[in-house]
Amino acid sequence: MGDERGHAIQRVARMVPAPADGRSVRVAVDGVDGSGKSTFAGELAVALRAQGRNVVHVSADGFHHVREVRYRRGRDSAQGFWLDSYDYRALAENVLDPFGPNGSRRYRQATHDVATDQILDPPWLVAPAETVLIVDGLFLHRDELVGAWDFSVFLDVPFQVSVARMAERDGSHPDPADPSLARYVGGQRRYFAACTPWLRATVVVDNTDLARPTLRA
Repeated sequence: MGDERGHAIQRVARMVPAPADGRSVRVAVDGVDGSGKSTFAGELAVALRAQGRNVVHVSADGFHHVREVRYRRGRDSAQGFWLDSYDYRALAENVLDPFGPNGSRRYRQATHDVATDQILDPPWLVAPAETVLIVDGLFLHRDELVGAWDFSVFLDVPFQVSVARMAERDGSHPDPADPSLARYVGGQRRYFAACTPWLRATVVVDNTDLARPTLRA
């Protein structure tokens, strides 16, 4: 991690509220596909652990709906991507509620494998008291979830950059306007219109330049 990126991560880590009285702190790292959510969340977890905090990092990608639900509005439906991708009830029951006020901290990392479309039944884990939970994923500032977070980050990256990153990673088309990306880019635009996540987040980070992310006031 370069000095400028490391400095930005440390700044965000210092902003995360400290757990107290045995309670946990729930942190969201939100952004579009290709914005760098999982990497940022992982680096934030490292920085918080260096402060002596207990950290659990979970990806919302372990809580997708099965394909039958995800594609019920059509394989190319942007509305379907926005509304049907994730099983928020499973995310709440297995992750968010256990780390909420008076929660048991008994959690599971995933309930669904999106690659195989298999329902998972992993063992339950128990986190220590005063743990910082970090969840990375899409759509984390939507109405159903926004009240769950004690602290949240929105990674702001233009589609021209994020889609190009996805093309390098996944072999998808690099142009956000390409019809093959209508479901995904369109679904995320619907999220922006419905929730303006950059206004709901505690902090917005411009992650366009991965070496030099900048915090916005």
